[in-house]
Amino acid sequence: MINKKYTVLGETIKKGKGAQLNLDIAKLHTRTKIEVPVIVQRGKKDGPTLLITGGIHGNEINGVEIVRQLVSNKYNMPECGMVICIPVVNIFGFLNQTRQFPDGRDLNRVFPGSLRGSLASRFAYHLVKDIAPVIDYCIDYHTGGDSRFNAPQIRIDKDDADGLALAKIFGAEFIVKSAGREKSFRETLHKLDKKVLLYEGGKSLHIDKEITDTGVVGALRMMQHLGMRNFEKELAQYLTLETTPKLVHASKWSRAKHSGMFHPTVHVGQKIKKGGKLGSISGPFGYFEKKILAKNSGYIICINQSPIVNQGDAIFHIAYDVE
Repeated sequence: MINKKYTVLGETIKKGKGAQLNLDIAKLHTRTKIEVPVIVQRGKKDGPTLLITGGIHGNEINGVEIVRQLVSNKYNMPECGMVICIPVVNIFGFLNQTRQFPDGRDLNRVFPGSLRGSLASRFAYHLVKDIAPVIDYCIDYHTGGDSRFNAPQIRIDKDDADGLALAKIFGAEFIVKSAGREKSFRETLHKLDKKVLLYEGGKSLHIDKEITDTGVVGALRMMQHLGMRNFEKELAQYLTLETTPKLVHASKWSRAKHSGMFHPTVHVGQKIKKGGKLGSISGPFGYFEKKILAKNSGYIICINQSPIVNQGDAIFHIAYDVE
């Protein structure tokens, strides 16, 4: 779809021009303004509009790093269409290195928001009202929560054929079919008929080069596919990352049966067999050690990297229905 609307946050973006705008809707309790930079670049020719976001959860730093690299390397400057980058959506959480907004709410659980709701809800409202109508596509970058390290993966709705085609072009190691979360940014954009890829990779408060490179390359591939710009020369630098994505139809978390010190012996992305050893949990005083065995064959798509776990904690996310 060709988007003919080129007014963002009240400012008209002319062909071949760009602007750094600000979402300015809240203040700290000190009355200090909090502005969320919105970086817009329009090509000289018409084309689709792509929104690229990081940091909806303020402690998911690797997503911020991916968008930062896209802007720093000027990959966000299309020849056709328009690219809108918001490297840090939840600037409050980013400042405090926390997942939530200052009101304790998860921004990604309050969309489409409300003009008279909580601080997070009000921010979500303005993001949907002022940015979403302009876009055609979105790449939303995330990481695993807490100490959970995700393999590079794109998450799409189970019946989203267009999303599946775009996910294959993006080229992450795994494509995970999963139901959209109610009141999430992804689910809200889907209801507005926008095409969304949600990228998961790495863990919070951490930057990983492989995760970053995969996220950058995926954006370049998608922009090139959409006819926004030719990135053949840039992509040539990342040839070692080329992979055939594995499509995940079903997955399951393996949970700790014991509390103790956690010692995984497999790595993210590894193929495993039923009954194979995944790691162990041991007591800190040396009186017990329990093996963790795989209940299903499949692929490890997430590992909890916390050195200490409690009984019932999710420790391995295993994709077992893969093609």
